[in-house]
Amino acid sequence: MDQLIEFASNNLLLAGVWVALVLMLIYTYINTFTSGIKEVNTHETTQLINKQDAVVLDIRPEKDFKLGHILGSRQIKPEELRAKNFKKLENVKGKPIIVVCAMGNSARGVASSLNKAGFDDVKVLKGGINAWQNAGLPVSK
Repeated sequence: MDQLIEFASNNLLLAGVWVALVLMLIYTYINTFTSGIKEVNTHETTQLINKQDAVVLDIRPEKDFKLGHILGSRQIKPEELRAKNFKKLENVKGKPIIVVCAMGNSARGVASSLNKAGFDDVKVLKGGINAWQNAGLPVSK
């Protein structure tokens, strides 16, 4: 323990960065559990699509969307996301919505915005489109 304290006092910047990273990691985990947005895996996603007619909302840039996306998914432009313009989704308000990004990180914020806009059943695909493709599930181009 004395060596750790000595190291930290000799390398204040490094120790500060390490503490900041640990705090950000803790914040991320706490935010994940308290946000009320559920993460679903690829199996749960396919079941929601097939049995509950879930709407898949892809928030990746258009060029990435065109390279491959989940069959039947809708793409929403970054400008619409920033403006929180969800008007074209009003007709699916009663259905489950699954938000998809590249790796599952940025989808949580969009899902939270949708939830605040009155969409009740919003979920995030855990691992994003990468998890979908790694599971060998079909994509459309």
